[in-house]
Amino acid sequence: MPVQRASGTMEFALQVPEVVLMKRLNIDWSGIENSTGFLFSFAKSLAAAVKNSPYSELYEDVVATSGFAFRMWVDPEKLCPSATSIWDFESQKKWVENCGLICNYIGRYWDQDDIEKERREKAIEIIRESINRGIPAVSWDIGIPEWGLVIGYNDDENSFEVLSVQGDYLNMPYDVLGKREVPILSVLTLAGKSDKSHERIYHDALKIAISHLKGNEWCGGNKSGLEAYPALISFFDDKFSQDLSWNMEYCLGTYGALKSYASRYFEKAGSAELAGLYKRVHDNWIKAFNIKRHEDVNDRNVRERIIGLLKDSCECEEKALEKMEKAVS
Repeated sequence: MPVQRASGTMEFALQVPEVVLMKRLNIDWSGIENSTGFLFSFAKSLAAAVKNSPYSELYEDVVATSGFAFRMWVDPEKLCPSATSIWDFESQKKWVENCGLICNYIGRYWDQDDIEKERREKAIEIIRESINRGIPAVSWDIGIPEWGLVIGYNDDENSFEVLSVQGDYLNMPYDVLGKREVPILSVLTLAGKSDKSHERIYHDALKIAISHLKGNEWCGGNKSGLEAYPALISFFDDKFSQDLSWNMEYCLGTYGALKSYASRYFEKAGSAELAGLYKRVHDNWIKAFNIKRHEDVNDRNVRERIIGLLKDSCECEEKALEKMEKAVS
């Protein structure tokens, strides 16, 4: 900054940047719609990060424009809940940036031990930078093997403060980032906003949704998109087992909660037909979820009602896919 000396000459004094050793954000899950309590943890964490940023007006839209409102993954053999965690983590940056945001992303996966330390140190750096901007970071394996938020750091103690998807506030040492129960690293932070138009965002959101619904995205051998419907229905039909009761509830609750983000996005975008189709899809999934939660699925008649609701939703999404393909052609 300029300094006036007695002689009348001007000099510039060197400004030393403030060294911040710790910072914590006051963040919780409030305001994130979760109609079943099972909202997919990445979508929940992403929405909360955007909501607690200068770009908060996009926090609902980003769940749809990134494609996650349309994504379903189902293990066709055991209905294992971990199917929701098997997707292309490296695509996070481009998918999220479709909403007009600018992101940083650091990932390190299986059989990449040689770059573990380098990637972890880079991830720590972008997390600290994000928190200094007042925005939480989205990270894998927070508290439990699910997505959650990093909301603070303490360089004196070399630890983060994190918020798990279950709502627990925990401390996590820097050196275990990416090395916990499922030892892979995946950290996404928000760094800014682009000038991408609403029209382009909408067009590209349709392309992402189409790609997923047609099963074009990698998901490690699980059934995805429209193929997820018959895979899930089979567990209420010929593959029914009471031992998988919670798995059924998890799938219905996880994907059912996402559908409302699709219908609301289309409503905002002025796409009445798509909004109406996805409202019906969401209503069906929520009805199926509530039947599963409150009635006896050992009763074949109860399961038939759930199957009927899922089949109707599948038909609605097939119609929606046709309309989306026409819109981008």
